[in-house]
Amino acid sequence: MPSSVTTQILKLPLLVILMGIGVVAMFAPAIYGWFVGEFFEARVFFYGAILFGFLTLFLALAMGDKPRSSRPRRHLMALLGLFVLLPLMLAIPFHQAVQNTSFLNAYVEMVSALTTTGATLFEDPGRLASTLHLWRALVGWLGGLFIWVSAIAILAPMALGGFEVRSRFGARKDDAGRFGAGFSQISKVADLSDRIRAYGVKLFPVYFGLTAAIWVGLVLSGETAFVALCHAMSTLATSGISPVGGPAGGGAGMAGEVVVAVFLVFAISRLTFATDMQADDLRGLVTDAEMRMAFAIVILVPGFLFLRHWIGAYEVDEEANMIAGLASLWGSVFTVLSFLTTTGFESASWAASQEWSGLQTPGLILMGLALVGGGVATTAGGAKLMRVYALYLHGLRELEKLVHPSSVGGSGTDARHIRGRGAYMAWVFFMLMAMSLALVSLGFSLTGLNFETSMVLTISALTTTGPLAQIATADPISLVDLPESAKLILTAAMVLGRLETLAIIALFNPESWRR
Repeated sequence: MPSSVTTQILKLPLLVILMGIGVVAMFAPAIYGWFVGEFFEARVFFYGAILFGFLTLFLALAMGDKPRSSRPRRHLMALLGLFVLLPLMLAIPFHQAVQNTSFLNAYVEMVSALTTTGATLFEDPGRLASTLHLWRALVGWLGGLFIWVSAIAILAPMALGGFEVRSRFGARKDDAGRFGAGFSQISKVADLSDRIRAYGVKLFPVYFGLTAAIWVGLVLSGETAFVALCHAMSTLATSGISPVGGPAGGGAGMAGEVVVAVFLVFAISRLTFATDMQADDLRGLVTDAEMRMAFAIVILVPGFLFLRHWIGAYEVDEEANMIAGLASLWGSVFTVLSFLTTTGFESASWAASQEWSGLQTPGLILMGLALVGGGVATTAGGAKLMRVYALYLHGLRELEKLVHPSSVGGSGTDARHIRGRGAYMAWVFFMLMAMSLALVSLGFSLTGLNFETSMVLTISALTTTGPLAQIATADPISLVDLPESAKLILTAAMVLGRLETLAIIALFNPESWRR
């Protein structure tokens, strides 16, 4: 009997299943609010769970016998509905619990959390009850889980989301008329629901276990249980959501930042969680292109920033303060890793490094790190390290041909493919991303925002790195004071950044509409 019920549930449209997950998630803040004495917020989420539980049940009964479609366009429409329609439901209890904000603000907040952007319209953490902070972190955590599963189950068979760099055939059709011939072992075996079920069952225990490990590590570092839980969920989802303004406002100190930094590695390469971590897997992890690119950036950029701060300290006769210098170095390492993975946590030592040297925050470097982004099929946003690596290999090969025109590129079939078609697909993506940056920033400018604010908000949304709006500029950008048109553009840009431009183009490709 339970297996038949599970089978019937899996036959439902993906959006209805996700609505059910959202309903179950509402009970978590309801129970927490009841225990901590925030009874109004607890009742709001409890009543919301009951209301939307009945609505989800009615939709399930109405759509249970509807035949499923295996067309690629249907898959992408499900993802689009996840980030556009589901936040409408998630925002209602949040809006009712806050009481003194508009529904548009609540909707933007939920889109930001679900896309793991982490941009907040409530800059003062004290304005929200702890129950609402838990809801924001939980929605971001669920968004990260959905991204893990959908990247493997939906985007990989279609050679999108960064998989097109390694795919030998891109998003073409095979002899059976299915997309993603380069991943035929996935697309031929199961349809959308079966793939989501298989990978969801496989990845959820890993996702939950890693979150629990971060939470235990932060608690042992001296953080309170509630703040540690929110930071643990935000770290693994790379959402950067925090009830205290990030690790700098917590009580764990540098030890807590070390715990967070260790687990940010799961946003660098999918090999960190998609393998069983045997000896062969660990060797592959060491030689993984994304891991090597990330560690090179984490070494070079903090080294440059430390040298910059050291020169500034020399000018004010503070270079002998070695403790402040080491704190500055760690602050640079942690902050660079955080923004590279599009998490957006700022180290407590980051501000100390500015006091040590007297130099301001290099916001342009942080925006550049966010644009590079993390690994393919991870919760990180940005352009992805694999695409940058493909362009790096292609450029290196072109330089070799300038010196030795008759040389033949080696390193195996995979390397030749990445240097060729992989680099071509990466270049196409970068051009589309540049066009997106131009169009979104133009849209912000038309709402009356200046160039700097428009560019920071554009990069923040398209790379799903919300904290950039607070850190990348000399004066933090107040999202709540933006015009309503700018908030709508910000929402659309966050969805576009999460799905990526290639997926949006594939969604509107007429070839994918045909039966």
